[in-house]
Amino acid sequence: MKIRNIITSFRTRKPQRFTLSNSVSLEDCSNEATSDRHPGLKDSSLNNSFDISPRKHRPSVYKQFAPGAQKGSNSSRSSPATMSSIVLLVLAAVFLIVPLIYLVNRFDVVYEDRALKRNPIVQPFGVMQAQSVSTKPVEPSSEPIKLLPPPKPDYGQCKLLKDGDKFDCFPENGASLEGCEARGCCWIPAKTKPKKINNIPLDVPYCFYPPNHETYKIVNVTQTAFGLVAFLQRKYLSGYPQDVTDIQMVVKYETENRLHVKFTDPANNRFEPFFPEVPVVDRAAQNLNFVFELDMFKPGFKVVRKADNTTIFDSNSFLDFTFSNQFMQMSSRLPSEYIYGLGDHTSNLLLSTQWARFTLWNHDNPPWPNENLYGSHPFYLLMENSSRSHGVFLLNSNAMDILLQPTPAVTFRTIGGILDFYFFMGPSPRDVIAQYTELIGRPFMPPYWGLGFHLCRFGYKTLNETREVLDSNLKAGIPIDTQWNDLDYMNNSNDFTYDHIKYEGLPEFVAALHGIGMHYIPLVDPGVSAAEKPGTYPPYDVGINMGIFVKNSSGQPFIGKVWNAHSTVWPDFTNPDTVDYWTLMLRDFHKEVPFDGAWIDMNEPSNFLSGSFSGCPKSELESPPYVPAVDGGVLNYKTMCMTAKHYEGLHYDVHNLYGFTEAIITSFAMAVIRGARPMVISRSTFSGLGHYTGHWSGDVFSTWDGLKQSIPHLLSFSLFGIPLMGADICGFNGNTTVALCNRWQQLGAFYPFSRNHNTDDGIPQDPASMGDLVVASTKKALEVRYALLPYLYTLFFRAHVDGDTVARPLFFEFFSDKKTFGIDTQFLWGSAVMIVPVLEENATTVKAYFPAALWFDYYSKAQVTSAGEYVNVSAPLDTIPVFIRGGTILPRQAPLRTTTESRKTSIELLVAPDENGAALGELFWDDGDSLNTIEEKRYSLIDFKLENGILRGESLAWAQEYPPNLGSVTVLGLQQPISQVLVNGQSFTFKFDTVHKCLLIDNLNVSFEKPLAITWK
Repeated sequence: MKIRNIITSFRTRKPQRFTLSNSVSLEDCSNEATSDRHPGLKDSSLNNSFDISPRKHRPSVYKQFAPGAQKGSNSSRSSPATMSSIVLLVLAAVFLIVPLIYLVNRFDVVYEDRALKRNPIVQPFGVMQAQSVSTKPVEPSSEPIKLLPPPKPDYGQCKLLKDGDKFDCFPENGASLEGCEARGCCWIPAKTKPKKINNIPLDVPYCFYPPNHETYKIVNVTQTAFGLVAFLQRKYLSGYPQDVTDIQMVVKYETENRLHVKFTDPANNRFEPFFPEVPVVDRAAQNLNFVFELDMFKPGFKVVRKADNTTIFDSNSFLDFTFSNQFMQMSSRLPSEYIYGLGDHTSNLLLSTQWARFTLWNHDNPPWPNENLYGSHPFYLLMENSSRSHGVFLLNSNAMDILLQPTPAVTFRTIGGILDFYFFMGPSPRDVIAQYTELIGRPFMPPYWGLGFHLCRFGYKTLNETREVLDSNLKAGIPIDTQWNDLDYMNNSNDFTYDHIKYEGLPEFVAALHGIGMHYIPLVDPGVSAAEKPGTYPPYDVGINMGIFVKNSSGQPFIGKVWNAHSTVWPDFTNPDTVDYWTLMLRDFHKEVPFDGAWIDMNEPSNFLSGSFSGCPKSELESPPYVPAVDGGVLNYKTMCMTAKHYEGLHYDVHNLYGFTEAIITSFAMAVIRGARPMVISRSTFSGLGHYTGHWSGDVFSTWDGLKQSIPHLLSFSLFGIPLMGADICGFNGNTTVALCNRWQQLGAFYPFSRNHNTDDGIPQDPASMGDLVVASTKKALEVRYALLPYLYTLFFRAHVDGDTVARPLFFEFFSDKKTFGIDTQFLWGSAVMIVPVLEENATTVKAYFPAALWFDYYSKAQVTSAGEYVNVSAPLDTIPVFIRGGTILPRQAPLRTTTESRKTSIELLVAPDENGAALGELFWDDGDSLNTIEEKRYSLIDFKLENGILRGESLAWAQEYPPNLGSVTVLGLQQPISQVLVNGQSFTFKFDTVHKCLLIDNLNVSFEKPLAITWK
């Protein structure tokens, strides 16, 4: 049974159906059907070395396209009659095929829509039987093709290129005239010396590809039921070792808005990420919204939007296309410079195309600019000049650089695996993210209590200190749902233990939290101590017996060092036995301390050493011919050796998947142990992690810039399909100030994941410790959050079901307004709530952009009408400006001390009509904690609509877990005084505020089970 099936089945089954004795296997996990996952001699990024995969070898894909290539056990013996028949067939084939070959070569004939046309462009054919534009696929020679050195560049052509159109031919250090021309490239030093970031040049390249550079030529195209298959052959040496001479390109028209283009080495089974498990498609979709263009005589491809003929991806005639064993590269021109994503990094939301580089290699690193951080997301969203949008995703887990340059253009440059692209046609930004998460997995549905406020710090030296800090904040009136502990609670920093002296009474403390409706989450690192006495530390002893730890190149447990006293080993989360191991460890600890969620940290994986105590073996894995611009300059900096072995491959390949696989198994284990919805927060991320857990942005700095950068970071992770995200409120590294923490507590109240946390050598920064101002503004901001939790929870429902975003940039809603494209100092909750934080010290006003709409101040109910303009907004020290968009209906509840208490209060509706007096809204409600409530339809969904002066409520789904009754309705923006209110036809008392022009109808106590109609005159 696949690990994916077991881990996801808790979403569709009751928890008691799970046992640890279930058979678990990773061996058959794959992203494609056998027909296009190309097995061969080795299952590794590097051919002819380090073959450690347990997967069974499968026949070469070439044999499926080359008739007669497969040989059965009796194929060497044939009867004379059989031989005669074969001779006749061959002669007939010659007479039929030779003229066809002549026509193809002479008149550029290709198949399109089952017809012959004089057109070298291959476009979508729809669903049809396989057809070929040549006699048969070209199978690679059994002898390696000897590639020739490329011809010298034509400098007359070189000088025609503008700086922005120059694609780097020598991206590593050491470029020279001789080395450049040896690659067939132009050497023209720029007027200014290129800047270096992480010691690697980044600017107008001195060495660049000439406009007529030749890489691969297309030698064969076959149309298939799912799209087409093409074979390409390299002409010249690339300049990198072990060029792959024959490439297979598989093109699938997977849905009307999703295109899949995959480049593989058909002779070798190279590494492909086993998660996220993407859908397998074997038939082409109909009514495509794109055109795939492949030029038979100009080896590149284009993806074109049908609606307006915009080219969204143009591979530039494969000008720089390289596919060698440890270096793969492809570039594309972009239709605009409005590009977002490509994380994890610290930058503005709108990325710079002025020679910018984004290095993806998961790394324990504070969020410095221009450095690789905790996660890898090779996905971008681009806003086109037409206001349509699209997305591009490279499914590859190896280390990579992604370059943006002023052309505008993008270059993907990775050092392992394959090139596996997905294109999403949108056309709106919300459509793009929905299509992306449809592929990688919809965001998980968090428990309701997980949306409350969380309190934590590194440095609670005792349980008494933890308790005192919590009590002081509760007494100050701060609503808190969850208390956390960093590794301080552990015995000698060892997982699955607690210090029975410093944290004496921890189980009773957690039980007391549960007694008042609160929750508890401890830190769990992946690293396990390797130096405890035998028989005294089960996490190590059991792991050794089960053989589940990551191994070094010699097959022994890989030993490094993190917080443990002497040495550390790491579970291999790609090993199916680790599911049992990790669940057992968490379950045994849960029997001692009944924690409610898991905080998984240090899972990049982080290592205080660069490799092991003795370093790393000399290997092409440790020192590849091209090293992306990683912090430290080497891949093993502060992590494992690249030669370390996992069940599913080498660390060189699976490094970026380590935290992701830990998150999957931890989420599964928590669901099994508690029988409830898991609440897991992970530091390391990869595409698809949001299907299982949330994320926090790591060790951010306690600075005003850190405060500001937290917004684009949050919004980028919305693009990546990880909506449950936030930064450490008031910052982690360094000492905060009252002014900074005051404004950060306000902003942090609107992070989807809202937690105050800081380092052990910083001053206390919980709200109560920061003084009266911070307490007052924290309470005010969190009261707004807690009041709006029914709305926020409904947004997570839509993210889980439809792939929508929770926190979103302004341009997601106002994509026709280019002024919104670069705004990352304010943001939206859903489509209805705009948050405008104060990001400058001592400021009491904010210059906020109001897109064209009707807006209402959340506090005063004052109306703001905008045609798309900036407005100076008042922001007193204790207030974060919040605005409601006209045309929306927000469900609310009274904010109390915990979500447990708030959920018991009646529902309030805040109605903000648009210019036409209309509004829409909805409320999702379930028990907030159980597994599979959505899949098993154990929820209620209420639809609200204001139209023609009538507010209606209708239950679209109704279950045993129904919401509290409607208690009150507030309607904003009413220009005329109200004289009468009818609720389901009955006259009802009301209040009308003539100053702010709002209507309040309270004391309703009306159930949502039956249709609701409220009118006013």
